Amino acid sequence: MTTMNNFNFGAIAVAVGFAFSAGAMAQSMSKDEYKAGKDGIAAQYKSAKANCNSFAGNVKDICRVEAIGNEKIAKADLEFNYKPSDNTRYEARVVKAQADYAVAKERCDDKAGNAKDVCMKEAKAAEIAAKADAKAQMKVSGANKAANEKTTAAHVQADEKSADARKDAAEQKRDADFSVAKEKCDVYSGDAKDLCVSEAKAQYGKS
Repeated sequence: MTTMNNFNFGAIAVAVGFAFSAGAMAQSMSKDEYKAGKDGIAAQYKSAKANCNSFAGNVKDICRVEAIGNEKIAKADLEFNYKPSDNTRYEARVVKAQADYAVAKERCDDKAGNAKDVCMKEAKAAEIAAKADAKAQMKVSGANKAANEKTTAAHVQADEKSADARKDAAEQKRDADFSVAKEKCDVYSGDAKDLCVSEAKAQYGKS
């Protein structure tokens, strides 16, 4: 297991390294530099995937999913730094959320029964939260940019749009957390389960 953890940190470090090196070249990255970045990411993925062959069972599955996820994250970060925009920033955050979810789901396979069900719900809730935050950030950034080019009234409208975006994100995260809370109630039965569900509904404002 120690070997697995060391590999994980190494893979993540390389992925982050690509992101930072790409960031340093933002605004001035040439096509050749961009291609070199992609080639480097591909080489890292090939090495990481080969490293997974030293493991077995679900540890090997997790390793492979992490390798795939790190590659996708590094590519998305490179794309953002090559063509910086709200859209490419959003896509990079979504890709990371999806990669994290894929790994979390694979880790849930080590569990069984309700514990696995709860694990899956929590993994999904984390993905929903990350995506909701990414979408809210993109909307807020877009509204602020538009407002900066217009009048005071536009600034007021931008603030309203930003508030709506944050509200939508909060609602999505609350729904996901409620789904997790309900799943945890499945360990009970009868009145105890009904009470658990009722308390979850009260906590998350559900009727």
